[in-house]
Amino acid sequence: MCLAVPGKIISMSGDDPLSRTGKVEFSGISKEVSLAYVPEALINDYVIVHAGFAISVLDQEEAEQTLLAFEQLGALDQ
Repeated sequence: MCLAVPGKIISMSGDDPLSRTGKVEFSGISKEVSLAYVPEALINDYVIVHAGFAISVLDQEEAEQTLLAFEQLGALDQ
């Protein structure tokens, strides 16, 4: 089973919308992901990431609630 997980964009690179990437932080771990599907995303935005692609932008409150629910379920244990 795959989960789409919220993370915070901490940096971005690339000018071409189709090849733009960002470093996204997930509970202290950062990964490089494609931002091609979310051209409106900015640094410090929260995005839902699935299979290496940010698929939507969400507000901070919603992201924090989702991360809390994952934490309570133990889904983010390292």
